[in-house]
Formats: sequence, structure tokens, C-alpha cells
Amino acid sequence: MTLGTAERKFGVLVISHGSREAKWVELVDEAVAAARLPDGLPVYSSYLEIVEGRLIQDGIDHLEAEGVTDIIAVPLFVSSGSVHIDEIRYALGLEQEPALPTDLERMRIRARVHWTSVMDDHPLIVDVLNDKLRPLSTDPARETLLVVGHGAREPGFYDRWRKVIESLAHKLQVKGGYRAAEAALLAPDETQSAMNRLISAHPDCTVLLVPFFMSEGYFTRTVIPSRFAGYEYRYSGETLLPHPGIARWIEEQVGAVWER
Repeated sequence: MTLGTAERKFGVLVISHGSREAKWVELVDEAVAAARLPDGLPVYSSYLEIVEGRLIQDGIDHLEAEGVTDIIAVPLFVSSGSVHIDEIRYALGLEQEPALPTDLERMRIRARVHWTSVMDDHPLIVDVLNDKLRPLSTDPARETLLVVGHGAREPGFYDRWRKVIESLAHKLQVKGGYRAAEAALLAPDETQSAMNRLISAHPDCTVLLVPFFMSEGYFTRTVIPSRFAGYEYRYSGETLLPHPGIARWIEEQVGAVWER
């Protein structure tokens, strides 16, 4: 596929959640900038909320001002169970109605939108999490994993979250040779029940906590440690970002559309 013809010109719109923490935004922008994409392909890193002047509509307006007729939308979210994925797809005109009520309105958009996949349990994401685990591990055969994600209480969305995080836990266990693995969501709170199962089944093992979050923040620094207060475990709090594998994942998502 070429960058553009008289009729079509492609651009990339990366969509992340957003944060009040400048470092959070900086890490996302760095990952987007590190992605090796075709020369001349316009790229815009946008945010669902909070980051004023960098919202999704700003990204659309910017790309269309450059003559883009086809937008490759890359949702930089960890799980397809996120309720935000549904509302973003609705706002981009990819769904007739949102599954849940939303304040997000339809975007002003003339370009054709090509939606890519969410991270979920993609092999590159498993590799990133495995890399983050290595400094914590000393003897995988005597260690168990507890992968913790945000989750969602809404029916359907919870099921997707649960499927993704269980698959991640299994793949990390196999890849690293750990004794066992469990998965837990913060919403609804499954943390203590999952920890208790691991301790009961494998009392001779050390538990390694694995946060399945995009970047460090309130949930990884405060919520997760508070939910596991009183338990013994190893936990670095390190998240997917920063890691070069995220840029590689973005490249693969764009390439999946580019090479059609």
C-alpha cells in the first residue's frame, strides 16, 4: 500500500486514556514516537480525556487537515473488556449505539476509520510482562504469579476482562516456568480470594504480583498494595510502559492494516 494517491491518504491515530500525571502522558508519547512506521505517514497521539488540546477530536482534525482520508485508529488500551473501547468505537461511528450510556458524543469525522486490535494477551504484551517479572524472580519453580487488572463490573465487559487476564496468567506461567498462576480483577474485587487460593495450594511458594496496567499511577502505587496489605509477596509496581515492546506492538497494529 502506498502512503496516498489522488484519492486516498493514510494517517495513524493512537488513542490512549489520558492522565493528570505528566509522566504517564510522556511515556505514551515516547512509545508512539518510537514506533517505526512508513516514512511520511502522519501520526497523532490522542487521549480520551483529561489531556486538553490532545483529545481524539483534536487528532482527527489534525490528520484531516493534512489531507488524510483513511485513519488507522490504534486503541492503546490493555483490555478489550474496557468500557472505554465501546464508547470510543461508538464515537468514531463504528457502532450504531453504545452498549452503555456515555457522555462521549459522535466525532466530526470525514475520513474512513480502520480500527485495529486492543492489547489483550498479544504475544508482544506477554513478552513485555515477562521482562518486567525477571528482576523479581529467583527460582520460578518455587514461585507463583498473580496477575492483577482493573476489570469492569458491567456484564459482558467483565467476561471479556476475565478471559483476557486468565489467558495472560497462563501464558506468563508457561513462558517463565512458574509453579502456578492466578488472575484477579480490582473491579469487582477478586484480589484476596485469588491470593488465598495461591497460598493454600502452594504454601511453599513466593507470590509475584504482576500489574496489568499501561503505566504507573494511583492503581499500581496505592490500590494494589492496599488490597494485599498483610500478605507476603514480591511486587515492583512496574507496568507495561516504559518498554520497547509497546512501540513494536503499535507497529504491528498499523502494519496489519497497511499490508491489506
